[in-house]
Amino acid sequence: MLKKIVLLAALFVLPLCAMGQSKFGHMNSQEVMVVMPEFIKAQADLETLSQQYQKEFENSREEFTKKYQEFVAQADSLPKNIAERRQRDLADMDQRLQAFQQEAYQALQQAQQEAMVPIQQKLTEAIDAVGKAEGVVYIFDVASTPLAFIGAESIDLTAKVKAQLGIK
Repeated sequence: MLKKIVLLAALFVLPLCAMGQSKFGHMNSQEVMVVMPEFIKAQADLETLSQQYQKEFENSREEFTKKYQEFVAQADSLPKNIAERRQRDLADMDQRLQAFQQEAYQALQQAQQEAMVPIQQKLTEAIDAVGKAEGVVYIFDVASTPLAFIGAESIDLTAKVKAQLGIK
């Protein structure tokens, strides 16, 4: 009976001792990502694309405004059927403008998602490599999972992940 109690106690105590020797790390993925050359290039490319869509939208809106102002100036002197046709044309133009704005927004969102996939994959691979090299059990990302407390025993691995990626 005493042997069973000692054996059970050993079964519970040994894992606790092993856990006490486990190493934990934390890092800030946002701090790393914003300095990755791939991220910086992706942001610049997305900004260029956004500016192209914005310019096209502004050109279309200016054209709409010009035609609307011409219609308002001539509305009283136009025959009813021509005025109605121009109103329909303006309404169609306005709908196309709104549709373009929505399509541009969706295209930008899609481009951003596609640009981030390889960047996030590269970051994940670097985090995995650092975790294995450091022999940690977990690496907590303080950017995505706010932690209420980070003890002195937790190793800040942000700089090592940057180094793994070749970032100073």
